[in-house]
Parts: sequence; C-alpha cells; structure tokens
Amino acid sequence: MADTILLLAGVLIFLAIVFAVTRLILGRTIVDRVAAVDLLTVISISMIALYAHIADRFIYLDVALVYGVLSFLAVVATARYLERGL
Repeated sequence: MADTILLLAGVLIFLAIVFAVTRLILGRTIVDRVAAVDLLTVISISMIALYAHIADRFIYLDVALVYGVLSFLAVVATARYLERGL
C-alpha cells in the first residue's frame, strides 16, 4: 500500500513538472514565468522530501527547508524588482 502511494506521489510530481514547464514556456508576462519558476522550486522541494522518505535519510529535509527559504527570498526580491526596481 505504501509503495502505491509513493508511486502515485511520483506521478503527480511528474505531472506538476509538465504543467509548470508549460506555463514557463507559454507564459505571456514575466509574472507568469516567475510564478512558474517558483512552482518548479516547490516541486523540487517535494521531490527532495519524497526522496528523503524513500531513502530513509531525513537529513535531506533540512536541505529542502533551506532551499525553500532561499526560494522565498528570491521570489520576494524578484517581485520587488518587478514592482519598482532595486
């Protein structure tokens, strides 16, 4: 049962990657593309967490947490730049 759930999570992550890359390519504005890149970082964080669970290496969750904080700071900096410049 757990293997089925992990397989389903992997399939859903793959579909999310496909949709995010589609939004990244077809995005009409820079805001659409920034949102797609942010979505890809969230997806990669979920991939790190899934791998940490599969490999029983929960130290990778710390990596995912740091990556999430850095991603948040990058999106805030990008939004500030797009709003009024640095």
